[in-house]
Formats: sequence, C-alpha cells, structure tokens
Amino acid sequence: MKLKKISIILAFVLICSGCSFTKDSIMEFFGKSSPVRNTPEALYARGTVEYQKGKYKKAREFYTRLKEEHPLHELAVLAELGIADSFFSDKEYAGAEVAYRDFTSFYPTNENVPYVIYQMGMCHYLEIGAIDRDQTETVMAKREFEKLVARFPQSKFSILAEKMIRDCKTKLAEHEFYVGNFYFKQKKYEAALKRFEGITRDYAGVGLDLKVASYVAETKNRIAEEEKAKNKETAKP
Repeated sequence: MKLKKISIILAFVLICSGCSFTKDSIMEFFGKSSPVRNTPEALYARGTVEYQKGKYKKAREFYTRLKEEHPLHELAVLAELGIADSFFSDKEYAGAEVAYRDFTSFYPTNENVPYVIYQMGMCHYLEIGAIDRDQTETVMAKREFEKLVARFPQSKFSILAEKMIRDCKTKLAEHEFYVGNFYFKQKKYEAALKRFEGITRDYAGVGLDLKVASYVAETKNRIAEEEKAKNKETAKP
C-alpha cells in the first residue's frame, strides 16, 4: 500500500513537470535540497568568517580554494590578499612576506599595493631583535617603508611608514652606539670612533645627537692621548 502511494506521487510529479523531472526536483519535492555549489562569493564570505573568528589557517583554505577554482573572478584578488593577511595575523611573517610580495607582482596597479608594501615592512619590523643582535630585519623593514613613501607619498600608509622609518633609524643608531661603546670600553678607540661618526652621519636627529657628540669628542681625546704617548715613547733615546 505504501509503495502504491509513492508510485501515485511520482506519477503526479511526472504529469506536472511534463515528464522532465530530475534527481534534484524529486529531492526538492520530498523536502531535501541538493548541495549548494561553492560560488566565489560564498568561498570569500566563509573565509572572512573564519578569519574574524581567529581561525586563520581555515580562512586561508577558503581563500586558496577561491583563488584556484575561480582565478579570473574579481574576488580572487581579495582572496590573494586574504591569504597574505591570514599568514600575518597568525604571526607567520615569512609566509606573509612572500604572499604580500606575490600580490605586488601579480597586481602591481591594484589600489591595495600601498597597504601591501606597508605590511611587507611590518613583516620584517616584527622580527627585529634586541640592539645587541643582528639588525638585518631592521634594515629590510626600513627599506620597505622607504619604498612605500617614495612610490605613494600621498597614501595614508605613507604617513604610518614615515613614523616606522624613524623608529627603524633609532634602532639602527642604538645598535651602532652599542657596538661603538663596546669598542670604547675595550680601548679600541679607532673602531669606536668609526661607529660613533657613522651615527652622526647616517642617523642624525633620532635622539642620540648629544650623547654621540660627547663620545666622539672623548674618543678623539683618547686617540690623541695614545698617539702622544706613542710619540713620546718613540722619542726616547
């Protein structure tokens, strides 16, 4: 009896649909819908939701799917940016820097390029170590910020970059002073003077001018005293 009722229902569906029913139409008739296809909009929205929840790896998966499945869609550009941002927010700065650099290569005229260059600088800035450590990351951060200011002087990100440039210069000056002071304490005055004068030449106006000037003067006095003592020793019969 139950099978007979189902047959009657199916016959009714066939008649109403002109005998062109599909699996989806039957599922819809019985209250079941087929899986929704992942559109670019849906993938981007799902990635953004995961990102906002702090699930950066999951967000990156959706953005990557969007980029790979719909490479020509306008949202693929934002997905590329989302991938880079997800690395950055997850503190994976090396991966973020590569992703941001790829963005500038693929979309050199995109309106988000100033932001991307700023983020590239921040990837290096956030990896800067103490003043007694190698300052390669500081140099690279400064370089990216300077590039931003040179290329997009009117961008709001250039205003932020100028502040970061000054901060990077201060860190580099402090590192040079640390090294110079080390040489000074070791009585290696020529090496110390080279560092102090380098600060005067390259990092003027970052807040170390007076201190460095006094060390330059004192170091020169020490060198002069050593030279005087050396000459006096040489002059002895």
